[in-house]
Amino acid sequence: MSVLEARNVSIRFGGVQAAREVSIAVGEWEIVGIIGPNGAGKTTTFNMITGFYTPNTGSIWYRGKDVTGLSVDERAALGMGRTFQNVGLVKGATVRQNLLTAQYLDAGYGLVPGTIGSPASFSVERRLNQRAEELAERLGLADLLDTQVAGLPYGTLKRVEIATVLATDPDVLLLDEPSSGMGPEEAHQLGDTLLDLRREFGLSIAMIEHHVPLVVRVCDYVYCLNFGEMLAEGLPEEVRNHPEVVTAYLGEDADPAAAALEGQLESLVEGS
Repeated sequence: MSVLEARNVSIRFGGVQAAREVSIAVGEWEIVGIIGPNGAGKTTTFNMITGFYTPNTGSIWYRGKDVTGLSVDERAALGMGRTFQNVGLVKGATVRQNLLTAQYLDAGYGLVPGTIGSPASFSVERRLNQRAEELAERLGLADLLDTQVAGLPYGTLKRVEIATVLATDPDVLLLDEPSSGMGPEEAHQLGDTLLDLRREFGLSIAMIEHHVPLVVRVCDYVYCLNFGEMLAEGLPEEVRNHPEVVTAYLGEDADPAAAALEGQLESLVEGS
């Protein structure tokens, strides 16, 4: 049984059909990639999965339960953790403060104990702070814990956001453009990190990603969207070399041989 499924979801904004009968499944401990050119409907699909949009037709299922009618926070409480294409962090706060804020559901004490500083609240705060430090260490952010988020490089912000989502203790991690702002070497390191996080935290991961070599290297299964519809799905190499996928990325006159060469060059850059 899949952990997370979008079943034939469609949504229209006015006269624009943003997604049409899109179906995506994420299995237990699986890393699933969602690719496609700009405007393909990838983030729209994520927004339906996580509750920011309600599909006009179709449904969202989590561990065998229809969650289409649940709110964003209710889905997060079930175990869906999501990052955003435009980083969703409190920019005026430090890395540590963002990691602590993400754990608020685990605080367990009310307003009054927190305000007066009861012994119980101090104990909880120590525990939450320890977890924040552990996550920062795991994502290579230990030296930045007390640094304000505003002004950090974009690639670093993406790592901070992943750490913040992990602080919510998700079962399924949904990453929107996690390698955005990263160079080839950083993206390669991110791939290693995602594989390690899956093992260490027992995660299932779905990721929207433009960096195709990263997708091919870490994903178990890949979906490609184009103009809001499913264009292809399958194993990473199969999807990358699919003629319609090549055309969607490179244009109607794309030469398959040139596309294959481009893929080889990308892989060489990725491995350098």
